[in-house]
Amino acid sequence: MKQRILIIGSGFAGMWAAVGAARLAHLQGSNELEVAVLSPQPELRVRPRFYEANVASLTADLLPLFDALDIRFIAGKVERLEGESNLVWYNNAQAEMTSIAYDRLVLAGGSQLESFGVRGLAEYAFDIDQLETAQRLEDHLNALSTQPDNPARNTVVVCGGGFTGIELATELPSRLKALLGENTKTKVVVVERGGTVGGQYSEALRTVIRNACEELDVEWRLNTGVEAVDATGVTLLDGSRIEAATVVWTAGVKASSLGESIVAERDAQGRFIVTPELQIPGHPAIYATGDMAHAKTDDLGNTALMTCQHAIQLGKFAGHNVAASLLGVTALPYRQVNYVTCLDLGAWGAVYTEGWDQQVKLVREEAKKLKIAITNELIYPPKPNREEAFAAADPLAKFV
Repeated sequence: MKQRILIIGSGFAGMWAAVGAARLAHLQGSNELEVAVLSPQPELRVRPRFYEANVASLTADLLPLFDALDIRFIAGKVERLEGESNLVWYNNAQAEMTSIAYDRLVLAGGSQLESFGVRGLAEYAFDIDQLETAQRLEDHLNALSTQPDNPARNTVVVCGGGFTGIELATELPSRLKALLGENTKTKVVVVERGGTVGGQYSEALRTVIRNACEELDVEWRLNTGVEAVDATGVTLLDGSRIEAATVVWTAGVKASSLGESIVAERDAQGRFIVTPELQIPGHPAIYATGDMAHAKTDDLGNTALMTCQHAIQLGKFAGHNVAASLLGVTALPYRQVNYVTCLDLGAWGAVYTEGWDQQVKLVREEAKKLKIAITNELIYPPKPNREEAFAAADPLAKFV
């Protein structure tokens, strides 16, 4: 009987974990492993692009790739894990509760928005965290032109000035003009608890972000947060109020609660603190990857961020190592020394930086071309070709 590697999740980390595991089995000439992916749909949802329009098109069918690599896909939604008995219980495509056993388990369930208990958020705010919620925002924006023309209709408040918030906020001015008319006076406001625009970034990158926002007329409200959201706008912690028909929450994420039954150390974002091989300490049969893994990227104290850049490489290493543990092959400690940032800044262009100190290398149109190449090509699944896919899944091959 084949030994089963079960991977939960078909996002960037889960997909690459599956390809990486299949790759090592192929290189070892082994047909003793079954690589299986359990997820609601056999698709990669290109989450880094959910701030764009036409969000329904931002998926990639994984079945051709999985078929080409003999990776089994199981449609289902996980309900609970039984680590002691190596079982996963899930609702299958027929909504029936069933279980599947594993020899090795890879948790690649991703992350979800953190609401921080803000009143009215669930009822009145939008987000772009998942495909369905991003589609809800897009439908709402497309329908704004049917509402009476007034300042509230023409105002969007973006709650959170991190990577996602900046990309959405800088995309919105041109998008709103296209929907509401070039002569409509629109307003985009970013609400940020910190005291600086792009405060988590280098001074060079912050300067670019400020310049782009000024040129695009994106306003920032600093040193305050959101107290409550209601049907007509948002009330801030400083007592001020912004009347707006559209409030979008981008203010934080936490790791999936998928492995909540597993007793192990986690960080403040709920990620498992894993070994260099991405194994969960105390659970030798279970690995965590992507947004569920707190992993060191180098020997300088840097850790993987909850981004697709790190999820892709984490997935490749997890796939290699989980297969290696069954095939008697030496594992590869996860390392991802190179770090880059490519931030879309709407009609202004984009900015590209290199290194953890975020040295600005490209701006405006040059950076925009690179951003498009990354998000439209580099992060998509490989073609359903064994040789090409396995070459791309090599965890030691250069990625960025």
